[in-house]
Amino acid sequence: MLIDSHCHLNYKGLIEEQGAVLERARARGVRGFLNISTKRGEWDAVVATARREPDVWASVGIHPHEADRHAGLDAALLREAVQDPRVIAIGETGLDYYYDKSDRKVQQDLFRVHIAVARETGLPVIIHTRDAEADTAAILTEEMARGAFPALIHCFTASAEFGQQVLDLGLTISISGIVTFKNAKDLQSFAAQVPDDRLLVETDAPFLAPIPHRGRVCEPAFVADTCAYVAALRGTDSAALAAQTSANFFRLFSKAAL
Repeated sequence: MLIDSHCHLNYKGLIEEQGAVLERARARGVRGFLNISTKRGEWDAVVATARREPDVWASVGIHPHEADRHAGLDAALLREAVQDPRVIAIGETGLDYYYDKSDRKVQQDLFRVHIAVARETGLPVIIHTRDAEADTAAILTEEMARGAFPALIHCFTASAEFGQQVLDLGLTISISGIVTFKNAKDLQSFAAQVPDDRLLVETDAPFLAPIPHRGRVCEPAFVADTCAYVAALRGTDSAALAAQTSANFFRLFSKAAL
């Protein structure tokens, strides 16, 4: 079994042939897909896909790029949305200071709203962070002090120091196809050292196709390539890592079931 812990099945590049995309992934051993939303207008479609496909689950949340357009998001709206049995996670949310598409204070406030709902419901919060390590770590530390909550750093590309900080806080780390890139030496080193029980793999499809698929639309099937690459970094085989990361997925996303 292998799980793609983060993909956007309703995005351009995948939605046009979503059924075939899923079948190609299943043919490579992918048995579960977490379909991620990034803005309120996507929630219904993302959840509908999860209702239709028994091996697909959904998240509901607001990406930091979309924060300005959702500045008044009420926690009650998130709380209501996660009651759907196919919704197993909150996010993606977090901070992105690389593009700065939304006001940083608005990003931070909305990030805390997601965390509050995660704490209340017990559902994991899926975190996007780019060029915002210090503020992300500070918010996570402050919020953990108010009460623990499950959380995941998706598509990890940050420093090893930040990685250790979030591991110390109890978070899980997800590795995408970026780890296969030639210039990702620091990430490769870190991916080799993440504790066995804190590691997931993902595609972030349709983005970030791993080698040997660079230049193509990324598909969930390619998580098998990322898994094999990470397994080699860690001195194990891909089947063992697939089993480990799948077990980690179901432990973290405890609402999921096949």
